[in-house]
Amino acid sequence: MSMQHQKLPLLLVSLAVATACGGTPPDAKNGENAARPATFSEQVKRGAEVFADHCSSCHGKGGEGTAEAPALVGPTALPLDPPSGAKHRKSQFVTVADVAEFVSTNMPGDAPGSLDAEDYFAVLAFDLKANGIDLGEQKLDAAVAASLTIPRK
Repeated sequence: MSMQHQKLPLLLVSLAVATACGGTPPDAKNGENAARPATFSEQVKRGAEVFADHCSSCHGKGGEGTAEAPALVGPTALPLDPPSGAKHRKSQFVTVADVAEFVSTNMPGDAPGSLDAEDYFAVLAFDLKANGIDLGEQKLDAAVAASLTIPRK
């Protein structure tokens, strides 16, 4: 397993939280042709835009968390077990795929499942990068997410 995969800090929360705050994304679902990222670095760029539009109002501009929503960036951003009193999360986050599944089903909070898969993975890429994880030019997708285990201290 590469160093990038071993380092995956609690960044997965980023995806779960990053899309929690809702809004209507500019994507193919809405009749717009948003450019589809081909690499991790392109996903990070797209993810920053989606995060700013749909997540930052709840999770903070830098994903630091607010009274409304948990942190997506930092060492405590993605605990293995759901926080006590969690409204939606009931399962453990072991891999990035676990986070991706949760987020794509439950986020944004006001319009669950409303983003397309490309945008969910872009937000996750943005959050991973903010937590020090860089996949180089490898695109983050479901198969790659399933291979990435969230490291625990």
